Amino acid sequence: MKTADLCDSHSQKLQICEPILTSFGGKQQFSGPIHTVKVLEDNVLVRKALETLPEGSVLVVDGGGSKKCALMGDRLGEIAISRKLSGVIINGCIRDSAELAKMDLGVLALATMPLKSKKEGKGEQNITVQFGGVDWEPGHYVYIDEDGVVISPEKLTL
Repeated sequence: MKTADLCDSHSQKLQICEPILTSFGGKQQFSGPIHTVKVLEDNVLVRKALETLPEGSVLVVDGGGSKKCALMGDRLGEIAISRKLSGVIINGCIRDSAELAKMDLGVLALATMPLKSKKEGKGEQNITVQFGGVDWEPGHYVYIDEDGVVISPEKLTL
């Protein structure tokens, strides 16, 4: 579903993310129920979530906007594909961008950074996180395409 059409039909119930994210994955259009993790320069919970989320999910990672290290690379991308996840949205950085661009996976992030993250396992899961001017609530639905990112409290149809 096109985000522009969703905005035309459902604008009163949507949150629209500010245009801070760049697409790095092979899929430009993806959607699904939101699952969240909040971490800072540590991707242990990111990997754990990718290994356990239900098929079709979108993992939203609030990395605090840090650009000091990457929270995801090609190995985690491969896990997401093997689990048939719809995509990953990161308020932080990714690496292995050339490989991620070839994967059948939606990936949005702030930037690229070659340095890997710490592995301490610190952070929170399944909480509402805020970035891009919106609240990312677990269980809500996110819709992404070339025009932007919109969030709805329920699954939408046109």
